[in-house]
Amino acid sequence: MKNSFFVFDTNILISALFDGSGIPALALKKARTNGTLLVSDEVAAEYIQVFSRKKFDKYVPQDIRFAFIENIITNALPVIISSYIIVCRDPQDDKFLSLAVSANAGCIISGDNDLLILDPFHDIPILKPADFLKF
Repeated sequence: MKNSFFVFDTNILISALFDGSGIPALALKKARTNGTLLVSDEVAAEYIQVFSRKKFDKYVPQDIRFAFIENIITNALPVIISSYIIVCRDPQDDKFLSLAVSANAGCIISGDNDLLILDPFHDIPILKPADFLKF
């Protein structure tokens, strides 16, 4: 890995919150301990939008979800996107690629097959949480 700047896909953060001792939570802890999470305005907006979904109320109360994602965003390094990427088969995932390329991230951590299929992207590894833990 070329540096300790990390991009986390939203699904991994949701999983980390829902199971604080699971692989996604361990990957998040490793990234926060050994490096810096990156965030763009577009990624932060998606985090907030997804963490606001009512369907998650039965798993974790909304105030706890908001506190969790606010902590992630507040402690992440904000990045202004300089390279807009439009290559992913799911256009909603291009924002994570744009963030990673604009910041020259060390890796993207995701469970999304639409991102994982692109590994590596511009020499940036795209890893499942379990694979990130092996680094």
